[in-house]
Amino acid sequence: MKRLLAFLFVGLVAAAPCVALAQQLTVSAAASLTDAFKEVGAKFEATHPDVTVRFNFGASGMLLQQIRQGAPVDVFASADEQTVTRGVEAGLFDESTRRDFATNALVLIVPAAQGSPVKSVMDLSNPAVRRIAIGKVSTVPVGRYTQQALEKAMLWDALAPKFAQADSVRQVLDYVSRGEADAGFVYRTDAALMPGKVEIVQAVGGHDPVTYPVIAVSASREKALAKAFLDYLLTPSAQDILKRYGFSQS
Repeated sequence: MKRLLAFLFVGLVAAAPCVALAQQLTVSAAASLTDAFKEVGAKFEATHPDVTVRFNFGASGMLLQQIRQGAPVDVFASADEQTVTRGVEAGLFDESTRRDFATNALVLIVPAAQGSPVKSVMDLSNPAVRRIAIGKVSTVPVGRYTQQALEKAMLWDALAPKFAQADSVRQVLDYVSRGEADAGFVYRTDAALMPGKVEIVQAVGGHDPVTYPVIAVSASREKALAKAFLDYLLTPSAQDILKRYGFSQS
């Protein structure tokens, strides 16, 4: 037994330098980036064998609140410019590292194969449309893009009683795919994930460009690694992954 314990101790001591060298990068990213970033993270890890990338996905505004409250995050990727700007103004982010790495499009979706009367934004006023899923304007960028588009079409106030507000763009997608909402506003990339359950009826304009900025968190303890990840997002390898998931290059 003593020999076994001694052997285990020597083994642990020998392994200690490897454990010390291991690094973890924590990335908080917009929910719409979930699928693409999981693949991007795996590719990044392949080029950095001693690094583990841990993702936290959610509504951009909610993620900002977590960072403001002290969540240990190294990199933040948002679905809008406004949320990053608020973080910069609050001193949470290193503005010198900010860069745009992808763009997207706002689309109107309906449940597939249900003979929806909705063919465009103007049809949302139809009495047959009882529930419209949108992201929460205060925390979900897709909700703000939706508000801008509907205000441009002079429909925001009239449609307000029909709104079912969701905590993320993925929740909007779920509401529509399950038929719990008659229509909803999501990004093109999200709609593409459920081709048999939702149908895109219109690409929606009248809003700010859907641009994805990424930035290093000022309190990060892995500043060099965070910069390496930011740089990687602009490489052909990462951009090819994003393109496959429907994102366009910024």
